[in-house]
Order: sequence, then structure tokens, then C-alpha cells
Amino acid sequence: MSSSYELQSVELHKDILRYVDTGDGPPVVLVHGLLGSHLSWDTQIERLSQKYRVIAPDLFGHGESDKPSGDYSLSSHSATIRDLMDHLKIDSAPMVGHSLGGGIIMQLTYLFPERVDRLALVSSGGLGPEVSLLLKAATLPGSELVLPLLASDWFRKNTEGALAQLGRWGLPVKPGPSMAETWRSFRSVADRSTREAFLASTRAVVGPRGQTVSAKQHFEKFESIPSLLVWGGKDRMIPAKHADNIRREVPNSRVEIFPDAGHFPQLDEPDFFFRLLDEFLGANEVEKDTTAEITPAVMPLQRP
Repeated sequence: MSSSYELQSVELHKDILRYVDTGDGPPVVLVHGLLGSHLSWDTQIERLSQKYRVIAPDLFGHGESDKPSGDYSLSSHSATIRDLMDHLKIDSAPMVGHSLGGGIIMQLTYLFPERVDRLALVSSGGLGPEVSLLLKAATLPGSELVLPLLASDWFRKNTEGALAQLGRWGLPVKPGPSMAETWRSFRSVADRSTREAFLASTRAVVGPRGQTVSAKQHFEKFESIPSLLVWGGKDRMIPAKHADNIRREVPNSRVEIFPDAGHFPQLDEPDFFFRLLDEFLGANEVEKDTTAEITPAVMPLQRP
């Protein structure tokens, strides 16, 4: 993936965090998921930066940021986002979180509600126990020895039945942007420090029976915050039915399911995703400008 922006860096608690900071408009923060990086938003950063100041960090343990031993809990990641905002002198902003990033920004909203203008959750963790078998398997003893083999190109290309097995575990097996990004991310566990950070992050939120951390007890905190949920109908990592959990209990939310998208709807349908997110972010600026009470749009955008 090519880009016209460069990564910036800041030292936080003696570790280097790298991030995208591009565009001159109102700020928006994009938070990637497990094994992801700012590249998980690659098709969106260019578009959004034409209207917004886009902040897209590589979380600690991911991408080009340092991978220290230590705390990889949702609270630790959310504190990192807060510290980055402090460094950039951003008081508050809309938050967009994918997968694990969704859980992080919900935890950020719980811990530091004054920093969050609105929430966009994309294929988000933290809304139900069900996850792919791969993530549950990563919590088992010995998984650190198996992961490098599973992530190898040799295994994917040469082991009989490997693709079928990986499909049962929740990895996409059909060509497309979701598959390409999943494999790009998953291959990074061949690096020991990345693998250790992945296992620490996964085990902080997932157990052998599924997700162990739920945002449900904090839903009342979100009632006054406009929320957008976007999911791929063919997501094999985290099922789209989890969106119903927040739709039922947080009336000030909007849910959009992309029927043909996988775990990365922002990559599978980049044009429609951008239009949807831009509309959602634009309502935030109208609200700030008018100080009027804005009801989130409930009519879906029409695909071209």
C-alpha cells in the first residue's frame, strides 16, 4: 500500500509511538485492531485528510511503534490515545475504532468521556462473547510456538487443506481486501516481539470461550454520545450480530451492515464507507457550530 503521508513519532513513558497526523480540518482519531496498524485505514486516511485532521496511531506492540513488555489491556491502550491527544493538544475528537480498536475507544469513553465527541465502531470487539476460533486458540498454552508456523506463507501455500482449516478458524480465504489485510497483519507474528504483544493484547480480552471483556455495563455512558456501528455481513472474526447488542440498549446509535464485506469493511467497500463516515463526522461539526441538538440520521445512504 502506498501513501503520501509520513509517520510521526513521540516518546511516551520511554517508548516510541508512531502515528499519522495529516490534514488541517477538525480532528478525527482512527484506532486499528489486533495486529493492525495505520495501514488498516489506508484507503480512508487519504480521503478523510481532505476535510479532517486525521490521527492514526500504530498502537504499542503494533506496526512501527515499539513493542515493550508490559500492559496491553484496553485501559493501557486507551491511556496511550489520551497521552497522544495531549501531545497533539487535541482536547476532544470523534473516535473511530476497528475490532480491538472499538473496544479501546469504548474504554476511552468510559475512562475519559470528555475526550470523545462521538463513536464510530467498525467490526468492534467488546460487544459479545463470540469470536473466531483463531483468537480463542491464541489464548491457549503453547500457542506462541504454533503461531509462526500458521502465519508462514509455506503453510498457507503448501499444506493440504490449510485454507479450509483457516476458514473454519475465522480467517478469510477468498481473495479480496479483507483477506489481503488479514494475511499482511497475521504474517507479522513471525516476529517475536510482535507475537508477544499480540498474545498479551489477545489474552487481555479473549479466553478459551470467547471475549472476556464486555462494554455492556458501560452502555449507559454512551447514551448521550452519537454512535455509528459498521459491520461486514461476512465477517468471520467477530459476527455482525454483535451490533444488535448496542442497538437495543443505546437508542442514539446507527447501525450499517455491509452485506458483502468481511472484517475490514473500510477496505472492502472504501467509497461507501467514506461517505458514511464523512456524513457521521460532518454532523459533529454542525452540532458544534450550532450548539443545537442534532438527531443522528437514520436513513441509510444509497450505494452508487
